[in-house]
Parts: sequence; structure tokens; C-alpha cells
Amino acid sequence: MLAAGCSGSGGDAGRTAAPPSSVAPPAASSSAPAAPGAPRVAGVLAEGLRSPWGLAELPGGDLLVSSRDERTVTRVDARTGRKTPLGVVPGVVPGGEGGLLGLAVRDGWVYAYLTSATDNRIVRMRYGGGPGDRLGAPEPVLTGIPKGVIHNGGRIGFGPDGMLYAGTGETGRTGLAQDRGSLGGKILRMTPEGRPAPGNPFPGSVVYSYGHRNVQGLAWDPAGRLWASEFGQDTWDELNLVEPGRNYGWPVVEGRAGRAGYTDPVAQWRTADASPSGIAYARGAVWMAGLRGERLWRIPLSGAERSGEPEAFLTGEYGRLRTVLATAGGTRLWLVTSETDTRGTPGPGDDKILRLEVG
Repeated sequence: MLAAGCSGSGGDAGRTAAPPSSVAPPAASSSAPAAPGAPRVAGVLAEGLRSPWGLAELPGGDLLVSSRDERTVTRVDARTGRKTPLGVVPGVVPGGEGGLLGLAVRDGWVYAYLTSATDNRIVRMRYGGGPGDRLGAPEPVLTGIPKGVIHNGGRIGFGPDGMLYAGTGETGRTGLAQDRGSLGGKILRMTPEGRPAPGNPFPGSVVYSYGHRNVQGLAWDPAGRLWASEFGQDTWDELNLVEPGRNYGWPVVEGRAGRAGYTDPVAQWRTADASPSGIAYARGAVWMAGLRGERLWRIPLSGAERSGEPEAFLTGEYGRLRTVLATAGGTRLWLVTSETDTRGTPGPGDDKILRLEVG
């Protein structure tokens, strides 16, 4: 049972300098949606969060936020910012970039990606959502994801197909990314109970795509396409359009290579400009939170292609940015800062959930 009651990787330590930012040439299209104006910070919803990592929206609009290091889940009222502790998740063993990471909500369950004593795993906990309700005991959904001091992945989400997706890391053991028998360095797709999803590219496996270094963000556009953000090493961070069975190159290639058998990213950045974490889709663009880059990127899209140059907002204003979540209406973003993750410089009120208007 849970007692009543975050910080993730901040970009790789010891990275070297890299070439200037580079993105693929924009695709010509007459159907590109009109780009919204610059996002406006409409206020601070909540503050005083410790090592926040995962963020999920409940039916009705309230939020759940996880603390990587304190192992807690907290409910945040989306109107008032009132924080209600829901409990400490048992079995979480924080350390390095591991701990209580991504969250997702579906059908009365709260799903969590966490680091245990032996592995990374996905569990689910019953939650009624009423006043005074607390999280139920965790039930394993998928176990055996490799763990490490670094590169634990951790983002989870339900796609429009009703399947549960998870981004994992290769834990610093680069060979895991190309090993389709390992769950490390992959994007995984499974039923809500953790079984291989129908239509997966490798029969009997939850592996959906491979050749990833450390997937940190997952989001779907209105056409149901999956987008993922990924940490590079010394040269390029990536935004990828993820398709089943594709090989995204790590550790053979980093960034755009144009090599047969490997899928190039749609956009890439210097590691100092991004170290991308969570992403969200809203208003015709992918929005990407930057840790080391300390900025929010907007990548305008037309279908499966970029329709313009990525733009950066809030550069250095709020420090490291961990998670971004779009509301159901798509005109508001929730943005979580990450200054208390041992790699930031906490200021008054850190960490925060910011309310951004993008309509």
C-alpha cells in the first residue's frame, strides 16, 4: 500500500562542443497550418515541487505530477494549483537518472515508469479520483527494462490506438540499442496489460522501434503519427517521426546520416541548445522542452514533414525544462521546470508548473 504523501537527466555530463544547429530543409506544402504566435506564460499554476518528472492529465483537467527522487505522486488542481499528495510509490529506487519517472492515466488506472532495485519497469495503480482517494498498490505491467545510472528513458503515454507506448534508454551500454532482444534503447508498444500489441513489427515482442539512445518525449499528432525526442551524445539531439520496425541508428549514427537502413531525424540540434525532454503536439507544431538548452522549442509541421524552421522561446527564463503537456483543447500547454534535479540551480519557488497560452 502507499503512504500518504523528481528530477531527471539534465543532458549528458561531459559532452563536448558540437557544430551549429541543423535541421532538415522544410518541405514545400500549401496545406501547412498557420503558425500560432509566441507562447504566453499566463501564470504559475504550482510551485515548490521537488524533482518533478512525469505529468498526466486526469479526466476533468486536474494534473498528476511525479517526483523522481521523492517517489511521490501529487495531484494539482488545474484551477487553483492546490497540491494533494496521493502517496509514495513503493519499490522505487532513485539514483542517477532513475527513480519515479513518466505517468499516464487510463480507465481508472495511473500508470508509472519507475526504476526498481533490479530494473526499470511499468506498473499501474488504481485511483478513483475522488476527495480523499489515494493510489492503490502497484501492479506490474512490464518488467525487465534495463536500468543504469544514466539513460533510463522513462516517458510513457497512450496512443490514439489505445496502446501503451514507452521510451527507454540504453543505460550507457550502447550495444543494447541495436539488440532487438533487449528492451533498452527502444520505443515499446503494448496493451494496457503489458502484452505485445497487435500489429507490432516483431512478432511476440513489445519492441516497436530500435536504435535509440535515450528517448525522453513521446507525442502524437492529429493523424496519429508518433513523434519522439531523443538525447544525442556529443553532436546531435533529435526529433524523430517514429514508424514501426524502423532503426533510428544509435550507436552507428547520430543525427542525420543519409545511410541506407537507418532513419534520419526530422530535426536535430546542438546538444547545448536542446538536451530534449518531454514533447507535446499543439496548434500544428511539436513543442519540445529543453533541459541543458533551457528553452522551449516549437517545430512547425505539415503532415509528416517540417513546414518551417524550429523556433526557441523562454530561453534561460525559467531554467531547465523537463515536461510539456498539451490540454485537450490544444490552446494551452503545461510546462514543468527541472531545477531541483541535482543539475540545476534552484531559485525561489522551484520547481514550478507554468501555464502557457498558445492559441
